[in-house]
Amino acid sequence: MICLGVETSCDETALALVEDGAVLGERLASQEGLHALFGGVVPELASREHLRKGAALYTSLMNSTGIDPSRVGCVAVARGPGLLGSLLVGMNLAKGLALGLGVPLVGVNHLHAHLMAAGLERGLPFPVIGLLISGGHTHLYLIRSPFEFELLGRTLDDAAGEALDKAAKMVNLPYPGGKFIDRLGRGVTPDDTLFPRPYTSNPGLDFSFSGLKTSVARYVADHPHLKLPVLPEGELPHVPGLGLFCASINSAVADTLRIKTRRAIAAHPEARALVVAGGVAANSMIRTVLAGLCAEHGLEAIFPSLSLCTDNAAMIAHLGCLLAGAGYRHGPELDAIPRGRPVPFDYARAAV
Repeated sequence: MICLGVETSCDETALALVEDGAVLGERLASQEGLHALFGGVVPELASREHLRKGAALYTSLMNSTGIDPSRVGCVAVARGPGLLGSLLVGMNLAKGLALGLGVPLVGVNHLHAHLMAAGLERGLPFPVIGLLISGGHTHLYLIRSPFEFELLGRTLDDAAGEALDKAAKMVNLPYPGGKFIDRLGRGVTPDDTLFPRPYTSNPGLDFSFSGLKTSVARYVADHPHLKLPVLPEGELPHVPGLGLFCASINSAVADTLRIKTRRAIAAHPEARALVVAGGVAANSMIRTVLAGLCAEHGLEAIFPSLSLCTDNAAMIAHLGCLLAGAGYRHGPELDAIPRGRPVPFDYARAAV
């Protein structure tokens, strides 16, 4: 079955065609340059850009692949969590396409799609521990199948990616700042006494990064030379101590993730692998730390390619294809779920 995926949960407008785990084609329009002017995503602008780009991306995708629309067997769309306005634009596009093509509509949990993205490159040895780390979410799951996700822990306030982005903003690094924190900290030995491992004294599996953000703000206030005088547009200038700062904040986040994930692994010895997904899964230090954790416990560490870590439509189409193949689908009443609300598993089930 060929599935057409639509992703507009935040600031990436993306469409993709996937058939039985193989990506046939994809189109993406990034809004990173637009939102960089404001130091973060502006929801209203994001929605307008999705509306402006969506139909054109569909036409470009179909033309570039040469696939006749009649071969599309289902349309999958990211229904949440995300920015409500952005989600609604993608939802309306997907509903129109599903109706026009006469095929089933499948709403996809954006977070679950991230964790299944590695399935586009290899099989996943269920059950697995899933760690989703992004700008808006830090979640731990026990995943028994593409349709069975048990939430073990979640962020109570700031997510890991948000902490990194806010730390970068405090020293005037460009948006999105997490990747610059990672880049500037590479090859620098961190000072693990500078920043705390937040909420790790709590024995549970939930996360909280607000305390780390507060600690970073105090450190920057005490070391004002770290803050770049103007937001750089080209090559980043050399600032004494900035590399150590970046490496140390990166280490604090990576170590916090390691501590909590180790507890999840210990609590679920049936897990055969650790799947790490989301935009922050591209962070080099976090990958190294979590790969080391898996080696200690004899688990396979599974990271998707960097292009599959960020928001993309291939992961939506992939999970949508699996859901549709199992008979799961939605009607035209499908609603969008904004961030902060759980995405229900409310599919109708058709015979397959």
